[in-house]
Amino acid sequence: MDDSNNDLFAALDRAPPQEKASAERPASAPRKQAARPQPAAKDASDAYSAADIEVLEGLEPVRRRPGMYIGGTDDKALHHLFAEVIDNSMDEAVAGHATFIEVELGADGYLTVTDNGRGIPVDPHPKFKDKSALEVIMTTLHAGGKFDSKVYETSGGLHGVGVSVVNALSDDLEVEVARGRKLYRQRFSRGVPQGPLEMLGDVQNRRGTRTRFHPDEQIFGKGAKFEPARLCRMARSKAYLFGGVEIRWSCATELITGKDETPAKAVFHFPGGLKDYLAASLGDDFQVTREIFAGKSDKQSGHGSVEWAVTWFGGDGFVNSYCNTIPTPEGGTHEAGFRGVLTRGLRAHAELTGNKRGSIITSEDVMISAASMLSVFIREPEFVGQTKDRLATLEAQRIVETAVRDQFDHWLADNPQEASKLLEWVIARADDRVRRRQEKEVSRKSAVRKLRLPGKLADCSQNAAAGAEIFIVEGDSAGGSAKQARDRASQAILPLRGKILNVASAGSEKLAGNQQISDLIQALGCGTRSKYRDEDLRYDRVIIMTDADVDGAHIASLLITFFYQEMPDLIRGGHLYMAVPPLYRISQGGKVAYARDDAHKDELLANEFTGKGKIEIGRFKGLGEMMASQLKETTMDKKKRMLLRVEVLDDAAATKSMVDALMGTKPEARFRFIQERAEFAHTEELDI
Repeated sequence: MDDSNNDLFAALDRAPPQEKASAERPASAPRKQAARPQPAAKDASDAYSAADIEVLEGLEPVRRRPGMYIGGTDDKALHHLFAEVIDNSMDEAVAGHATFIEVELGADGYLTVTDNGRGIPVDPHPKFKDKSALEVIMTTLHAGGKFDSKVYETSGGLHGVGVSVVNALSDDLEVEVARGRKLYRQRFSRGVPQGPLEMLGDVQNRRGTRTRFHPDEQIFGKGAKFEPARLCRMARSKAYLFGGVEIRWSCATELITGKDETPAKAVFHFPGGLKDYLAASLGDDFQVTREIFAGKSDKQSGHGSVEWAVTWFGGDGFVNSYCNTIPTPEGGTHEAGFRGVLTRGLRAHAELTGNKRGSIITSEDVMISAASMLSVFIREPEFVGQTKDRLATLEAQRIVETAVRDQFDHWLADNPQEASKLLEWVIARADDRVRRRQEKEVSRKSAVRKLRLPGKLADCSQNAAAGAEIFIVEGDSAGGSAKQARDRASQAILPLRGKILNVASAGSEKLAGNQQISDLIQALGCGTRSKYRDEDLRYDRVIIMTDADVDGAHIASLLITFFYQEMPDLIRGGHLYMAVPPLYRISQGGKVAYARDDAHKDELLANEFTGKGKIEIGRFKGLGEMMASQLKETTMDKKKRMLLRVEVLDDAAATKSMVDALMGTKPEARFRFIQERAEFAHTEELDI
């Protein structure tokens, strides 16, 4: 079906249905004979006949509906004209007939693309004997040499509309062809020839096609013009996609203004292909592995070839994919194959090395921080739409998987240390994904039930966070004392059962299933990691209050590790504190004092209890053993207590290294820490 028929059907769809007038059946007519409907009388303005059917010929459909061919009339569509022209030259290069392409943007707004390929045929077309093949190509939709794969084994322009669309949407276009040592030229305006094909004479040492055109302001708006930086990037990317071509860029200097760093002249030639492009794009950015995983396959049984480059880094991942040098920003089957083979490869490596956590890896975890380039060359690709934003050829997925699978497995096996680093990195991304999903589920539930607080939380009565405090205590016994000692208006109590999970050495699934951590996150209401929002924190101070002994210190260290890893901004915001409960009660007569530790006890005995009378020293077994009045007086009363604020050192790397060593999954790091500091420990000071 041609495009003129599309407009025909559109017109028919808009036509109002014909009304049928009732007609009486003549007395002589048979009873079963249906009366023939008669058209109702209409005004002349409502008349609809064959004369109203408009048939668009030549390139007129393109000018009427440019969005069908180039996606619109905005800046992206304007620059798509350049893509259509250079793609034809790239097809010549990939086919082995052109070695260079010249791109020139003039001060007058004209863009010129020249190649040294075979040149568009200029002999009379067999079907249109009064026209040259060049004129047929430039003025007829679906005319070209790429339909049967005989002239081009792989090609980006398969619809036969590319250069004719450019011609239709340009107010001035000129084509020169050097072929058979003769130079030919023909000019067009808005798709209409401005004269016949001219033979300008003999030429030496020149061959190929030169297309010079100016976009039509009637289509793209007054003042529409090409952007040098954008054209330069597009031209350079073509050179990376095919190492055998040299692209020569030039631009009028007066078009390069302001902070635009586009070169006036440049030559792009990259034999290293996509690997060179990726390395140049990332520059000095952090990369998980030392080497970029890159490779290239030859044609597989004549079906196609693949080139790829991928590395993992600290930024947001991206996939720049191409088919026959055509960018496919919306991906497609080739990207699906690439994502799948990388994911399966990493999961297989995890299973091979005994890392059970690798089973949670998905393609999202693999690609979220992957910087990747993928280029396929296949015969007769199928795209979604004329702008070719998405590849639909199913065979492309199999070609990519076959080409990449074994090479990725070998790359992982040959670089075990790098592979281990990459696997841990991807598993960490999987942990983040699981955590985000859990937080999303909590948020969704909270939206329905407002705020669901843990059952053991004794919340304060005030709603505002300013001045509010939450005490995190160990066990129900300590929680009971703290609830009696608190100021109910501004102090909340959350008892935890025993030692919480060590989050530094736990996987995402274990973390997600821990009830105590879930209760703590819900009570604070501010989210974790990237979802943390300081304005949603329900309390101004978060106070860790544990027993003043070794077990209490261990529980406090586990809680601090949790906040450091899951809510670092809570610490940076100055919200995390340590309570300082007493370890001893000292009394002499009517005088009573409380000591934080042994050193403080000795200091009080030496300075405060010098009078006569028996001195009694009692050691608290824990917060739960203290009377509520004692706990309030020593630890919770805002006027008398002491709090220690938790802060992160300026040297973030050193802090992370210390946390990993003391709380991480490697016991040898803790053993080394103890060995290095054993000489500083005194047996009499150990709380054993």
